[in-house]
Amino acid sequence: MARHPLEEILHPRAIAVVGASDSGGRGSGFLTPLRDLGFEGQLYPVNPKYAEVMGMKAYASVKDIPGVVDYVISSVPASQVLGLIADSAEKGVKAIHLYTARFSETGRKEAVELEREVLRQARKAGIRLIGPNCMGVYYPGQRISFSGGMPTESGPVGLASQSGSAIHEIVALAAERGLRFSKAISYGNALDFNECDYLEYFAQDPATDVIMMYIEGVRDGGRFFDVLRRTTAVKPVIIVKGGRGKSGTRATASHTASLAGSMQVWEAAVRQGGAVSAADLDELVDVTTALRYLPPITGRRVGVAGGSGGSSVLAADLCEEAGLDVIPLPPEVREEMKAKGSPIWDWIGNPADMSIRIDRSFDTGDMLEIMARSPSFDLLIVFVHGHFHRDHGRVSAEAFLKEYRLDELNDRPVLVVLEERHRGGDGGDEHAWVEELMDEVRARLAAAGIPVYPNIGRAARAASRLIDYYQRRESR
Repeated sequence: MARHPLEEILHPRAIAVVGASDSGGRGSGFLTPLRDLGFEGQLYPVNPKYAEVMGMKAYASVKDIPGVVDYVISSVPASQVLGLIADSAEKGVKAIHLYTARFSETGRKEAVELEREVLRQARKAGIRLIGPNCMGVYYPGQRISFSGGMPTESGPVGLASQSGSAIHEIVALAAERGLRFSKAISYGNALDFNECDYLEYFAQDPATDVIMMYIEGVRDGGRFFDVLRRTTAVKPVIIVKGGRGKSGTRATASHTASLAGSMQVWEAAVRQGGAVSAADLDELVDVTTALRYLPPITGRRVGVAGGSGGSSVLAADLCEEAGLDVIPLPPEVREEMKAKGSPIWDWIGNPADMSIRIDRSFDTGDMLEIMARSPSFDLLIVFVHGHFHRDHGRVSAEAFLKEYRLDELNDRPVLVVLEERHRGGDGGDEHAWVEELMDEVRARLAAAGIPVYPNIGRAARAASRLIDYYQRRESR
C-alpha cells in the first residue's frame, strides 16, 4: 500500500511557528503546548519584531532559519500568507498549517480569490496545506499539540473535525471517559486536504481503531461516501453533521465556508455508507465509548439491574425508545435466584429494581452474575449508585465497586450508568470526597474497559447505535 501523503508530514523534524510572540497571542499559544508536551524536534519562533520569543531565538522569516524545517504553523494575517509560502518553498517546507483565517468563510470575493491563489502557489511549491481557519494537529505520540492540558497518552481513536472549537470539546469529553487519541486533526476550510483525505488516512492508520468526525460540509460527496463505505468495512466511523437546519446552514457558511445539503439525503448516505450518525458531541463520544470498549453485539435483548422505583420504570421506557428489547426476566434467572435463597425470586422483574430487597443477602452484584450467565441477554446495563449520607463514612473506589463485581460477568457486554454529581447530603465540603470517589470510580471502570454513562437514556442510545453498526456490517 502506498504511503498516505499525510503520513509524510505528520512526523516533522522541526516546526516553525510564524507570528510567534510573548504577548499571549495565538502564536505563543502554539509554541507553548509544543514545548510543554515535549516535542522532540526543533522549535523555531518566527517574527521579525523580536530577537527572542519565550526564551528561544526568533527569526525574521522561515528562510532565515539555519536548520531543516518540515512543518510551518501560520499565525499571521491572511495578507501575509503568500509571502510565507514563497519563503517556505525556498526553505523546502513540506506542509503549512494555516491557523490563519478570514479567507473564503467571510464570503468576500477578494478573500475567496486569495484563498484560491494560496492553493495555487502551495501546489506549485509542492507544499501541502492543513486548513486554513483551523487548529491543526494533536498527535500525542509525536508530542504535537495546539493547546495545553491535552492528554499526553496515545490511544486508538482518530478524530477529524472541521471545527477547531469542537475538537477541543470532543477531546475533553472523551478524556473524561478514558478515551485517548492516535491523532486528532482540525481542518477548517479544507482547502487542500479535505474530509475524504483524513478519513482515508485514518482507514489505513494502524494506530487507529475507531474514527470520529465532525463535518459541516463535504467537498466531494461521491468520493467521500465511496471512502466511507470502504472504511466502515474495517473500522467503525461515527459522524456528527453540523449545519442541519436553516440557521445551522447559515452558521456553517460563515464558519468554514462549507455548503450544507439536504439532511435527509445526508442521513441516508451515511447509513448506506455503514457509518453511525450522532446527533451531537455528547452522542459522538457516547457511541465511540461503546465501540471502543464493547465487543460486537448484534442482539438487542437487554438486562437492567440496580435501579430503584421510578428509575427502573423509566429505564424500561428509555431502553425501548432507544430500540433495545427489555425482555421479561427469564425463567432460568428466577430459578437460580430461588436456588440461592433470594426471597424476591418470584417478584422482581427486568429492569431489576434492587430497592425491593428484603435483606442484604442478595445484592446487585448477585443479580448481575445470574443475568450474565443467562443466554437470554445480549447485553447488560447496571446502575452504579453514589448516594451517600453522613453515617456512611469514607470508602475507597475498590470497596465501592466490590458490591457490583463487574469483573466477574463472564465477559458479558455491560454498560454502567453512574450519576455525574452527588445529590445526597447538604453538598458541603465534607461531601467533596464523594465527588473525588466518583471520579476515581469512573477512571477505574474506564481502565477496566467498561463504558460509563451519566444516565440510562444515553447508555441505551449508545448501545442501540452500536448494535445498528454491527448489524449493518454483518448484512454486507
